[in-house]
Amino acid sequence: MSDADRTAAVSRETSETTIDVTLAIDGDGDAAVDTGIGFFDHMLEAFAKHGLFDLTVQCDGDLHIDDHHTVEDVAIVLGEAFVEALGDKRGIVRYADRKVPLDEAVASVVVDVSGRPYFEFSGDFSQPYVGEFTSHMAEHFAMSLAMNAGLTLHAGVEGDNAHHEVEALFKALARSLDDATRVDPRRSDTPSTKGKL
Repeated sequence: MSDADRTAAVSRETSETTIDVTLAIDGDGDAAVDTGIGFFDHMLEAFAKHGLFDLTVQCDGDLHIDDHHTVEDVAIVLGEAFVEALGDKRGIVRYADRKVPLDEAVASVVVDVSGRPYFEFSGDFSQPYVGEFTSHMAEHFAMSLAMNAGLTLHAGVEGDNAHHEVEALFKALARSLDDATRVDPRRSDTPSTKGKL
């Protein structure tokens, strides 16, 4: 990986999931996703579209048990892909915050691409499931992404419809990560007084 292309390819295989992910941070929003969970595929496609990330995700998971391992492990691999693609994070904006509405629902995300994983979440999902996707797994996805991408991430949702709440959260994650990972043309160094993130 060179800093110029900011791309990554990461694979992970366990007894629960087999996952291949490719990521281009400076993409066009193109996605090819197959996790076996229709609504999760839709959310990852929305994440790519609204973050302008080119993303492929192929996951074969133990869906005969439930959706937990698939959602969690995809987030782990996606987080690792962000780390690989960002390299030493030279020149990035680093901080961002976004609020995204979807009808009655609003999601907020504040992120620091700090290298120090931390996660806070506020709010609840109004229905327990959206299709075959367990609503609270959206929070777990955000947490697993933060822990594996080295993000300080504060997120929250409010609304009346879990579909809208989850979708707004994925879009807010995308927009904030797009903002925070952009290269600031005024900066040639790593945005930290420590000199390293």
